Amino acid sequence: MLGAIIGAVFIAFVTGALARFALPGPDPMPPWLTVGIGLAGTGIGTGLVIGIGGRDAASWSALASFFAAVALVVIYRRFIQKRALWGADAYRFPERGFGVDQYRERLKRAGIDPDRIGIEPFGALQQMRTAQAPGAPMRTDSAGAPTENPAHYLGLLEELHDSGVLDEVEYSAARTRLLESLRA
Repeated sequence: MLGAIIGAVFIAFVTGALARFALPGPDPMPPWLTVGIGLAGTGIGTGLVIGIGGRDAASWSALASFFAAVALVVIYRRFIQKRALWGADAYRFPERGFGVDQYRERLKRAGIDPDRIGIEPFGALQQMRTAQAPGAPMRTDSAGAPTENPAHYLGLLEELHDSGVLDEVEYSAARTRLLESLRA
């Protein structure tokens, strides 16, 4: 009996975690809420599958449980956290929700400003921006500069644009700067 309960809690945690990862941006929440979303999603999904298709359709309950858990995360984001589900605003760190204050404090102790998450560029784009003055052409004098492998950096820019980190204006400006640095 205890093994079944532990197994159900573990599966609920995995289901809730996968539902959180299905949406873009950070979803800081305590483990108990992740398990709760997973359990509720499993209950809703399994209930819908058995209610619609009967016991013969029970093999679809895992997929339905996942989608129900994703729907619960969407509801949590929209009505509890009051933030966007898609686009650049989805990548910003939430200001409200269960456990958000504790996560904000942990980030501040680590030297990370949670209010800058989702606003400042990261990774290769951050390196490109810090290596140049605003509006200036990209520098080409350092090792690993964008002009050494422009196809790679164009791919990175396109990936950031497709994922919603860069909007159309930022993407076009960064791409133009890279192409202009290649002409120089």
